[in-house]
Amino acid sequence: MRWFGRHARGRDRRFKTARSFDPLLYLVIGTADLRAGSDLEAVAVAAVRGGASLVQLREKTASLQRMVELARALKTLLQPLGVPLIINDRAEAVLAADADGLHVGQEDMPVLAARMAIGRHRILGASAANLHEVRALDLDAVDYLGAGPVFETATKADAGEAIAPEGLWRLRVGMSVQIPIVGIGGITAENAADCVKAGADGVAVVSAIAGAEDPGAAARHIRDAVETAREAREFGES
Repeated sequence: MRWFGRHARGRDRRFKTARSFDPLLYLVIGTADLRAGSDLEAVAVAAVRGGASLVQLREKTASLQRMVELARALKTLLQPLGVPLIINDRAEAVLAADADGLHVGQEDMPVLAARMAIGRHRILGASAANLHEVRALDLDAVDYLGAGPVFETATKADAGEAIAPEGLWRLRVGMSVQIPIVGIGGITAENAADCVKAGADGVAVVSAIAGAEDPGAAARHIRDAVETAREAREFGES
């Protein structure tokens, strides 16, 4: 297990979180992502027991009250398991639910404003698909980058064109500040290793876990693929 956070990779920590986190397998989940008849909380817990190391609640159309209710319920379950809860886009929901972090997209609030809103003790992630978008971010305020979509995906209608694993590699070698990169978009057990081989530190998964008949088993299969690829990459670098 590789932990990022406090003093990771010798980075400037002035605006980054003081807490550690593991981006290896990042579950992104919302009620719209679930298999028919599934329960959000049960799926999240099963995924964590299967190896998910971060959980993001993504509910784009929910009211603030509903978002906070869902977040509080998830945090109650995830905190004893040692897994941080990230909320997509809604800084006010992060504060109201006392969640562990916030993820912002290109069309959301600027990352420096997001950092000021949630404080230094919480995790902050941002989305980017290319170096142009990365360079528009204040990476001194960001703890990890969600990069993609790596593969074609139907989960997010406005996800854009797939960047392929080669796009992850271009981000990794072109970034001036080396923060963890998490590949997202169309990730499955069959292609997750390709993201790590291209330089990602982990993968973010939506439907391959949230929509699976057995979310725990799905998470285990993806985690095994990512861990194997990361170990092989690190052995090759040594």
